[in-house]
Amino acid sequence: MTQLIQRFLGSGDALARLRDHAARLRRLQTVLEQHVPPALATACSVANLKGDTLVLLAHGGAVAARLKQIAPTLAEQFAAAGLPVKSVQVKVRIIEQHDAPRPPPERKLSDVGRRSLADFSESLPADSPLRESLERLIARSRGG
Repeated sequence: MTQLIQRFLGSGDALARLRDHAARLRRLQTVLEQHVPPALATACSVANLKGDTLVLLAHGGAVAARLKQIAPTLAEQFAAAGLPVKSVQVKVRIIEQHDAPRPPPERKLSDVGRRSLADFSESLPADSPLRESLERLIARSRGG
């Protein structure tokens, strides 16, 4: 199966360029991980290589600031590894955090309100959908 995919990816010019670019980005990521501290390596990643400019994504402002400080050294290390990098651009990756939905507010019916709804529901026809809904509401609010 892997051989079929490799054969397919190598069949077209566009796909071959894409495969080569992906391989180059993987190589850049490996070199990046080797030349930055482990804590920093887990907080950043290679995003793209545009010409001779390497684009890195930082997981936050502090990581971005540190990467910008060491960017000239990183460019030298990439060049020493035989990779065509002359400059390093750092972008902050925004990580969306979804807050857990708040539980619905607890609403209680007073005894007077419950009794009024019960009286009204009794005045409705027995097969009325509104009557069924009101009876369910009254049953759920028994604890209130």
